[in-house]
Amino acid sequence: MPRKTTNRHHRAARRALLAIVPLVLAIAGWQWLQNHPEHNPWAPLDLNDPPGWATRTKLLKLRDNVTECRAVLERSDVAFTVLEPAGEGDCARPDRTQLARYPLAPDTPPVTCPVAAALEIWRRDHVIPAARNILGSEVARIEHLGAFSCRRMYGGPDGPWSEHATANAIDIAAFILEDGRRISVLRDWTGDDPEARFLRAVRDGACTSFATVLSLDYNAAHADHFHFDQDVRWSGVCR
Repeated sequence: MPRKTTNRHHRAARRALLAIVPLVLAIAGWQWLQNHPEHNPWAPLDLNDPPGWATRTKLLKLRDNVTECRAVLERSDVAFTVLEPAGEGDCARPDRTQLARYPLAPDTPPVTCPVAAALEIWRRDHVIPAARNILGSEVARIEHLGAFSCRRMYGGPDGPWSEHATANAIDIAAFILEDGRRISVLRDWTGDDPEARFLRAVRDGACTSFATVLSLDYNAAHADHFHFDQDVRWSGVCR
């Protein structure tokens, strides 16, 4: 066979091979996503899946789809109760979802479903491991300062409404361990002892589940609690 013809055949074969490679990679990538739903943005969210690249995006998408959010809780075997809507105007709460087995104290307040879903992931993936690894104990209860408060931000007479006005937020104040210790945001935040490291670990972990996470690193108003909310307008604020 003439050399020119052979070269043309080789070039054609290389082009065909190069055309096939992207297809093979795409098929392999799609198959990998099917086996790793936590990284697959198209896979239905299941809170029992390990945290992945797509988890936070899926959680934030639940903000405007309460029906899908409750389907996620059911799919994930999370016990919850749907309460009747309450409030009116800027403090109307059409989504009142109450977790049934969450160790909040002094009670388990109704929150929006997206906050409930984020709380479940935060406790499982960050609070429980941090307590075991840093403090050597299990968490018995998580103390909060409330979820619903019909007020504007910082309690002022005007300005934007707080996410607490619709219970799309919760303030976490302390953690009670099984061994009796109480880890307080107000008392234990500063320093580099195990208690402070634990608090920073659970604060940082919350940033993968909630749209907004605020602590004393943000301002003095959060000296005694962590503020968590699912307001997607401020998504990415983690301080």
